[in-house]
Amino acid sequence: MLVPIILKLEPGLALCVAVKKRSASPALKKSAPGWGEATGGGGRCDAQRVKRGRGGHTEIQAGVVGEAVKMKLKQRVVVLFAVVLLLALAKLFLLDGGEGSAASRRDLRDFRKMEAGLSLSRGARLTHTLQSPWEVASQWVGPREVYPEETPELAAVLTSLGTARVERADVGYKGTQLKALLVLDGGQKVVFKPKRYSRDYVVEGEPYAGYDRHNAEVAAFHLDRILGFRRAPLVVGRFVNLRTEFKPVATDQLLSTFLMQGNNSCFYGKCYYCRESEPACAEGDMMEGSITLWLPDVWPLQKHRHPWGRTYREGKLARWEYDESYCEAVKKMSPYDAGPRLLDVIDTAIFDYLIGNADRHHYESFQDDGGASMLILLDNAKSFGNPALDERSILAPLYQCCMVRVSTWNRLKLLRAGALSSAMRQALTFDPINPVLAEPHLAALDRRLSGVIETIRQCVESQGPDNTLIEDRINLPHP
Repeated sequence: MLVPIILKLEPGLALCVAVKKRSASPALKKSAPGWGEATGGGGRCDAQRVKRGRGGHTEIQAGVVGEAVKMKLKQRVVVLFAVVLLLALAKLFLLDGGEGSAASRRDLRDFRKMEAGLSLSRGARLTHTLQSPWEVASQWVGPREVYPEETPELAAVLTSLGTARVERADVGYKGTQLKALLVLDGGQKVVFKPKRYSRDYVVEGEPYAGYDRHNAEVAAFHLDRILGFRRAPLVVGRFVNLRTEFKPVATDQLLSTFLMQGNNSCFYGKCYYCRESEPACAEGDMMEGSITLWLPDVWPLQKHRHPWGRTYREGKLARWEYDESYCEAVKKMSPYDAGPRLLDVIDTAIFDYLIGNADRHHYESFQDDGGASMLILLDNAKSFGNPALDERSILAPLYQCCMVRVSTWNRLKLLRAGALSSAMRQALTFDPINPVLAEPHLAALDRRLSGVIETIRQCVESQGPDNTLIEDRINLPHP
């Protein structure tokens, strides 16, 4: 009879042979004429033939089994496909969610809290405390935040900013742009920035061109809330009567800059670019502006030159504008060589790119912080000037360092697909000067967010997720 035998020679190769055994059965002998296919056990030796030898001896002719080789190849293709699929899924996990990680779940919970507290009530008042709104806001401030994640009193504090009586009005502190320094009822200092442009006015030219935009301060504060940074001072829009609210309590220095243009009250204040020929004017006596809450005196500020600042000189570039390895030099400088400051700078670059602010040549932190203090998001009024201009150079700290906080990355992803502009609309509805932004500026936020996300993706592709996405959550106790 013919018996098929598989002989394995090496991985992926085998010999299939058919052996003729002696048999006393004539029927079996007749069933195996000179050449034939050997089968047995339900198996088959394709293209293998067995020749009977003389004298009862067996001769074997064998070949590589094609079917076995094909099967091995198929298995290897399947394994390779599975590996590629796993790598792709891992990449998606890192770039597009990773919702299974503890950090992502925590960031999602924080995002839901932000959404729940986004809408504020107009006219809210403090009812559960004998403290003034200024005392409440002062106690919020810490090394890493201007206000806490959950602030049920926020609406009441902002309402007070927008309605409290003006006790004193003076020229603004040092700077290049027009502002007034006010003292509200209860002794709280605030900064007033007047309206200079209509909502749909487009500021042409350089990305830092034009006057300060008061509505940009309001919008930037609420974007700070939405991003979860909590590093911007509180801001609210407000209408003031220059004749009845400002003039009676104005200092002589401020009063000397008041004038009339037709029936409109105006003032030009004191600053580097302030000119009598370029005053800010009310409509009649009513002037629209923004009120920014002054940070507590117990938290003195320290000013720093921004490492990615511009020269503001035609034909002269800053080093970062031509040296793509500039970030490596920054990493060797204090306070960027340790602690959270460099990641704060990168967060700020993302924030400034979204609002179109190319004018952050300096920044402030708290004094004597040892580099642990946050970078405070002050003076955001050179923003929302041109909704069609996406100034990519603002993102230089991000794309040159290729680093970003995991918490920032997770928050940005949750704000895709129009969620950012939707959240801004919801937050800004509260403000007394709403609509704060024209629709093109809201659309620009979503478009620029896509650019930020794509930049981070490119960094992950080139540097790897471990080098790009940095887990850096610092919770310093309040004093």
